Amino acid sequence: MTFDGKGPDEFGAQSADDDRPRRPVTILVCSSCRDASGSDARPRPGERLAENARRHADGHDVRIVPIECLGNCKRRLSAAFVMDGAWSYVFGDLAVDNGGDLVAAAQLFQTTENGLLPWRGRPDCLKRGLVSRLPPISSLKGEE
Repeated sequence: MTFDGKGPDEFGAQSADDDRPRRPVTILVCSSCRDASGSDARPRPGERLAENARRHADGHDVRIVPIECLGNCKRRLSAAFVMDGAWSYVFGDLAVDNGGDLVAAAQLFQTTENGLLPWRGRPDCLKRGLVSRLPPISSLKGEE
């Protein structure tokens, strides 16, 4: 099966010009992340990543929210994707200039039918940098 740019391909990826409704995605960016030197200099690399992502998100239904800490310090620059009714993802080992990659993946994530971020079409830094994914809370109801 080949990817024709319309609808999902065999890996579940959607094209960016897909006509499906896009659900709002929030990207949480760890603003307290430091560089490898551990310097406290401001703005910290995490703050710069958040600003880079914000510039790329302008005009898209992607919200960038800097947060104090994602607790992923060993993997340095970190971000997470959250979307209602979908899996949540945490990524590490990011660079200050990966804001465009975060927004591109968020746009791919917005059109998913199954609440999973497709592997195909995901920027390389988000393939290598996956730390964890968590199921949607709605799927856990009644599991007590």
